[in-house]
Amino acid sequence: MKMVMAVVQADDASRTLDALVRAGHRVTRLATTGGWLRRENSTLLLGVEDDQVDAVLAILKEQGQRRAAYRSMPLDVAGSIEAEVFQVEVGGATIFVLDVADAQRY
Repeated sequence: MKMVMAVVQADDASRTLDALVRAGHRVTRLATTGGWLRRENSTLLLGVEDDQVDAVLAILKEQGQRRAAYRSMPLDVAGSIEAEVFQVEVGGATIFVLDVADAQRY
């Protein structure tokens, strides 16, 4: 058995969760926040059999659409606060697949 942990952007989480549930997977959604952009994410946790991992990864890849977003970063220039706007890529998923020694469901 494997534990699939997928960190997805909050904008993509509901659609991704729905696709996983439609495919018959049990999913737990946790509200999380990214460290660099300080944006809301969701971490999806799935316990799946080894032979289901590829199907789950395919759904995550299909639902996680990367796109450009613009963020501003404050700059301290000669004592005045200015903001620099820069483009970042958001969306997609960061996925961890972990071995599970034991799983219980009551």
